[in-house]
Amino acid sequence: MMKKIEILIEKIKNAKSIAISGHKNPDGDALCSVLALKKIIELNFDKKPTVIYDGNIPKDLDNVPLRNSACFHAHIPEKTKYDLYIVVDYGTRKHLGGVEKFVDNADFVIEFDHHNNDDLVGSLCFDDTEKAAAAQVIYDVVRKAKFKIDEDIRNLLAIAIITDTGNFKFIRHSDVLLDMASLVDAGVNIANLVNLLNNKDKKTVLVESKAASEAEFLMKGRLAIAIIRRTDYKKLDGRGELVLRILGEIHGVEYVVLLKEQRENQVGISLRSRYKPINQIAESFGGGGHLYAAGAVVQDSLENVHEQIISAFRGI
Repeated sequence: MMKKIEILIEKIKNAKSIAISGHKNPDGDALCSVLALKKIIELNFDKKPTVIYDGNIPKDLDNVPLRNSACFHAHIPEKTKYDLYIVVDYGTRKHLGGVEKFVDNADFVIEFDHHNNDDLVGSLCFDDTEKAAAAQVIYDVVRKAKFKIDEDIRNLLAIAIITDTGNFKFIRHSDVLLDMASLVDAGVNIANLVNLLNNKDKKTVLVESKAASEAEFLMKGRLAIAIIRRTDYKKLDGRGELVLRILGEIHGVEYVVLLKEQRENQVGISLRSRYKPINQIAESFGGGGHLYAAGAVVQDSLENVHEQIISAFRGI
């Protein structure tokens, strides 16, 4: 690890231009980990990395520190070349979206991730699939390298961990709690951060509430399936976490599926489980994720995907 950290430091020191990005449609871990890295580099190397994103950033992340420093990829000239590009929490190459061209054109690529991936884009990789969030991987490097961090960085790392663990519901190891305890001891106020994230549009809450209220329950009530159709999808901001949370709180429900009709013959699938791993079902649809929280995007009709999902759960 220390040898890799030495290379990391050398690459940052020697780079005249640096860019950082996460996966398309960044969630709390992807966005906040990227913004934390930006501030870490500024604070320790006196350099100004460019933060780039593709897709939509949910409104509940509008108030996180440094949010306004993130730049939409289309606003950057397509042939822009960076000395150093850092990718975070990207999962697989197909999730890079519109930033892929910048990654491929960079002189050197470093990655921080916690997903399984057989096709790494980084030449220097800080990857740990045992971590609950990419922010944990970054925090581990920060402490080993003895980088300086400030309040913004601590809050960003904490938000990334809170959001990617579903408020700690999806943790598998105690190390994430120890990391959060360290951040709390350093001044992070979890209640303040949770309140900061309560920032959804009214139309989004109503769409998600409607989807939850119209959900169907199968397998003697163990499986809940909710649907957001195209007419409502444009009002959705984020991944529909409220739907997943509401249905997951119902007694007897062990699995929750949210189907989002993003466009004609394209359906987003979000999966949650209380007790058993769910990622293998996401993988069967070409996606992936964590053991108890996973997803995929399928090029097919809503009706077909609905039937395929029901079939996938019959064997559980």
